Amino acid sequence: MNAPSFHLEHRQNQVLTPRLQQAVRLLQLSTLDFTQELQQALSTNPFLEMEELEESGVEETADMADGADLFDAESPVDAVTEAPRDDGLDPFPESESWNQAGKDRRDGGEDTLDLLDLAHSEISLQDHLHTQLNVLHLSDRDRLLTALVVEALDDDGYLRVALDELRAVVDTEPAVDESEMQFALKLVQSLDPAGIGARDAQECVRLQLLALPDSKIATQAIRILDEEFKRLVQRDINGLAHVLNCSPAAVEEILACIRRLEPHPGWAFGNHTAAFVTPDIVVRRVDDQWCAMLNPAAVPKIRLNQMYADLFQQHRESHHADLSTHLQEARWTVRNLQQRFSTILRVGQAIVQRQQHFFEHGTLAMQPLGLRDIAEELELHESTVSRATNNKYMATPAGIFELKYFFSRALNTNQGSCCSTTAIRGAIKEMIQSENSQAPLSDAEITRLLTQQGLQVARRTVTKYRQMMHLPSVDMRRQHA
Repeated sequence: MNAPSFHLEHRQNQVLTPRLQQAVRLLQLSTLDFTQELQQALSTNPFLEMEELEESGVEETADMADGADLFDAESPVDAVTEAPRDDGLDPFPESESWNQAGKDRRDGGEDTLDLLDLAHSEISLQDHLHTQLNVLHLSDRDRLLTALVVEALDDDGYLRVALDELRAVVDTEPAVDESEMQFALKLVQSLDPAGIGARDAQECVRLQLLALPDSKIATQAIRILDEEFKRLVQRDINGLAHVLNCSPAAVEEILACIRRLEPHPGWAFGNHTAAFVTPDIVVRRVDDQWCAMLNPAAVPKIRLNQMYADLFQQHRESHHADLSTHLQEARWTVRNLQQRFSTILRVGQAIVQRQQHFFEHGTLAMQPLGLRDIAEELELHESTVSRATNNKYMATPAGIFELKYFFSRALNTNQGSCCSTTAIRGAIKEMIQSENSQAPLSDAEITRLLTQQGLQVARRTVTKYRQMMHLPSVDMRRQHA
């Protein structure tokens, strides 16, 4: 039987320090996630503070444009701002107090418009429907059931909860039966806006068609929804014309009527704020060259609270290990903040330098570019470039693009040169946009036109690119006179 033995072995491994791990994690975050991360750090770390910009901070934007060093590990991220002062003055003097301002408004004085007078109160979909139900003469039982249906509607205005589930919630005597729930649903569906309370898109459109004035087009549209919904989804114009015994142009008119309806009737109510993308890089033309600069709105104004750091160093004790950890993490955060935006700026500048033709002539002039090309130019690892471009955006005169958009593989042409796949997708989109709507181009015809321009692309590749751009097929794009 073998006895256990011990031996020593030297081995080298690459291990990321905690600071580098934090730097890698911060680099790959999007602007929104990065902002939330810093807000969390500000709320938990006493050695970090947010600084405000001065009105004279226009010079810092110029420094960004010149690519200057914007950060200092032990100083503010941007231009130093003056600390707030307590001069003992009352910020609300008696002559400008709230009561005095209210008195001026009641007395009808001039310049007494208050911002509260201009405040706009958003009305929710449920409030709008309850207002209509309140003027109806309903029994207490019906009012309860209709209110239950209204509260179950989602933001689109659809009822995506089964009536049996709603009925199980109501605890009344006698028990609610299915016919009562159906009546409550029909009552809600009769309210404004039309299409509210539908269970699916087909029912939503049908409710809106029933609310239209009686006409031949509305009647035929309801028939298509009820009997030929599959042909409608496939946009089978000729098949629908045969079923309805009318011309294809008449079918186009019916479909145009359906397209004018609102598939999301609930969107007209409530506060539906669009989520805007904050670009990390801004591209501008400087002296006949396109240059990249950091977007000041995307750079957080965070610095190390030097006063707290000095006090801690002067009164440092062993039982303050948590504060020592916070101070170290604060320094790491400020330094990694510098490294993140420095890397993003370098990558953005390299991309703009490689894609000058795109900014001059558009998508058709996009050059082939790979992550390895930028990594070799900047002497970075390819994974670092990938993290610096993932979920990062660039604002250009042509719009806002993700940094990943500027990378595409090369495709050889008949002339021996290279063309990017992004340029090919742009050519396909341009062909479809300029085609005759009554005789649209098929994927095979687009392939033939690309071949005439020297681009050897397979038909299945054209189909893949068209689907990537969410462009419909030839049959869906065809319109009849």
